[in-house]
Amino acid sequence: MTASVFLNRDGGAASADPQIADKVAAALTAAGVEAKVELIDGSECTARCAAAVERGDPLLIVGGGDGTISAAASALAGTDTTLGILPLGTLNHFARDLAIPNDLDAAAMLIASGSERRVDVAEMNGEVFINNSAIGIYPLMVVDREAQQKRLGRSKRLAMVVASLRTLARFKHQRLALTVNDEAEARVDTPLLFVGNNDYRVDLGAAGQRASLEDGQLCVLVMRKKTRIGLIAATVRALLDRSRPDDLVRIDGVERLGVASHRSRLTVSLDGEVISAAPPLEYRIRKQALRVIAPRA
Repeated sequence: MTASVFLNRDGGAASADPQIADKVAAALTAAGVEAKVELIDGSECTARCAAAVERGDPLLIVGGGDGTISAAASALAGTDTTLGILPLGTLNHFARDLAIPNDLDAAAMLIASGSERRVDVAEMNGEVFINNSAIGIYPLMVVDREAQQKRLGRSKRLAMVVASLRTLARFKHQRLALTVNDEAEARVDTPLLFVGNNDYRVDLGAAGQRASLEDGQLCVLVMRKKTRIGLIAATVRALLDRSRPDDLVRIDGVERLGVASHRSRLTVSLDGEVISAAPPLEYRIRKQALRVIAPRA
């Protein structure tokens, strides 16, 4: 088995270990995979992966966190190229939900096994995401957090706590018009709309995890309109993975979701990356669009 390997040089493991490329090459060689390992900038990932698809590569191995894997998936979704994942980021939610091991040698052995699955991805106005998207308080918190990390050098955790408090102090509910599967609109006033690629659990035992990535549905959660104190309490519970059933309204059976607003731009997160998008936003699930090496479901 031969494959190209792209590692995000700015990812968690790569940035912390100057020998990561050699370690990845050794693990793959030991597993029986002949690999050409390259360290690339995260901004190059989508284009480099698209070039591999154009070459007709049957397998492409990518190492990094969820942002890197999402960039790769945007190029590989709907193609015949299979994605092999090395979970080398700070957070590896997609790999975790696919039961891909964090241990490098074990992940390399899995890739060598060739155990292929077809899993869903989601889109927002044509932009692919593998985990989730959000409108409202969360993307604003992310913008504030990243600014603090860059300007003040704060840790991610501390910056997020400060960002949460500041965002909650000034945030107002947004009025959004939702169209589910082309049915009649529902208007909601909410501080947070969450759209996930397949169903996200909110129970205490496994909050933020997905049992499947092949159910062919979007997970749509709308936070109930609350007082500022109630919103702060609900946000703290979410940060602690202790959300209550009455914090969120779940909309079931969603394959397409339209989001309209009177605002000219909405701040939206896609797999943790924040963008500004002009409504209406069109979300959809792309069933079994991504070939990936993972244990059988």
